[in-house]
Amino acid sequence: TALGKEMPPSFGGGRFGKDVSLSDNEFHLIRDFIYNQCGIFIAENRKYLVENRLSNRIRELNLKSYSDYYKYLKFDENKEAELNKLFVLMTTNETSFFRNPPQLAVFQNIVLSDMLNKLKGAGRKLRVWSAGCSTGEEPYTLAIIINEVLKEEIHSWNIKITANDLSTQVLAAARNGIYNEYSLRTTPKELVNKYFTKEGNLYRIKDELKRMVNFGQINLNNREQLKAVERSNIVFCRNVIIYFDDDMKRKVINSFYDNLLPNGVLLIGHSESLHNICRSFSLEHHTGTIVYRKQA
Repeated sequence: TALGKEMPPSFGGGRFGKDVSLSDNEFHLIRDFIYNQCGIFIAENRKYLVENRLSNRIRELNLKSYSDYYKYLKFDENKEAELNKLFVLMTTNETSFFRNPPQLAVFQNIVLSDMLNKLKGAGRKLRVWSAGCSTGEEPYTLAIIINEVLKEEIHSWNIKITANDLSTQVLAAARNGIYNEYSLRTTPKELVNKYFTKEGNLYRIKDELKRMVNFGQINLNNREQLKAVERSNIVFCRNVIIYFDDDMKRKVINSFYDNLLPNGVLLIGHSESLHNICRSFSLEHHTGTIVYRKQA
């Protein structure tokens, strides 16, 4: 076969019991597989996380062990679909509209306003990249803020927000653009009324915002995919690099630096830092956040 000597297991027929546990060898196999696939690093002391989050998948697939699951990921005809489920399980897609208001205030009042002033005489073209967009709350929030700043003037601008994530599952939800009240818990009521249509207990994002955002799947461990992203004025990558080891962080941050246009800005999560990762950016300290700027 094309697989060589290593043959796929005979899936099914197993019965997952409570006594099935994740051995150290199985943990290392799955951990290294995840790292090679997408750069997510799982430390030794997080073995329990892998065991807990994958136990239901083993049960649902009727596999006998974590070793069988590893082989399933490598050889089964449904491995691509399972990879997407694995990526969702190994990350926390906890997000909401207007998450971290102090940082967004700096973005709106300082970063965006300054950027728009500089671009007014340069074609009025603004490009924003939301890398790790999850179910869409972040890029749609940015679209709302841009609308609020530009108001009617927005029609004279060429604006595109590129929104990427590893999981096709969360991207499907993002494209759908329907949210519950919990997702909007930190969103000012007047903005909810202005940019959403209420449908029962749910809220649908308006088409004018949908048209501003272009969703697509991307693996931050894939250099060619990163290079294909249109160059940006502003990059948001919040609460993503916490999943990476230092080598992977350097690879991703350097790709963001290369993507940014001169005077472009990178914004990361409030618990994240580029200390000892990248010294190419100029740091601008503001109340609530640090702005990383690429010098002209």
